Amino acid sequence: MAAHCDTLAGPVVADARRALAIRDVTPALKWVSPSPEGAVRTAFAAALRERARRNAARRAANMRFLAVSVKLHRQGEGEPFTGLKPAGAQVDPALVVADKALASGSPDAVVRHVTADAAAGIRSRYAKAAAARKQAGRSVAAGRKYVRAYVEYVHCVERVHATAARSGAQHSEDH
Repeated sequence: MAAHCDTLAGPVVADARRALAIRDVTPALKWVSPSPEGAVRTAFAAALRERARRNAARRAANMRFLAVSVKLHRQGEGEPFTGLKPAGAQVDPALVVADKALASGSPDAVVRHVTADAAAGIRSRYAKAAAARKQAGRSVAAGRKYVRAYVEYVHCVERVHATAARSGAQHSEDH
C-alpha cells in the first residue's frame, strides 16, 4: 500500500502542481523543512525553465519537481521515498477519511473510522490473550503462547493509548 503523500493524487503533489500553475514555489515549500528548501527551489526553477520547451521536456521537469518535493517531505518525516505512485494507487483508507474530514470541516467520520479499527484490533488481541491465559498453566509451551499473546495485546493497547494521548505539539513544526 502506497504512502498517502507518495501518490500523484496526494497533498504534496497537489500543492507542487499548484506552485507550477501559479509560477510560485510557496505552496510546495510548506511540505519540506527549511534545510532542504534549496533543492525544492532548484527543481522548481528547472521546471519553470522547461515551460517554453517541448512537451516531453516540460513533463519530465515537472515530474522531477514533484518527485523532489515528495522525497524531501518523506525524508522530513523520517520515511523512505520509493518513487511517485499513480493517482489510483491503494492508500490506507484511514488517510482517505482523514483528508475528507479536513475537507468537510468535521473530524467525526475519521474518529469513527479510527475508533472502530482500534477497538477491533484491541478486541482481537484481547480474545487471543484471554484464551491463551486459560491454558497457560498446562505446560511451559502453553505459558509461552500466553505470554506472546499477552505482550502483543498490552503493546497494542499501549501504542493506541500513547498515540491518542500524545499532544499534537510533539510533531515537529518543520514538516
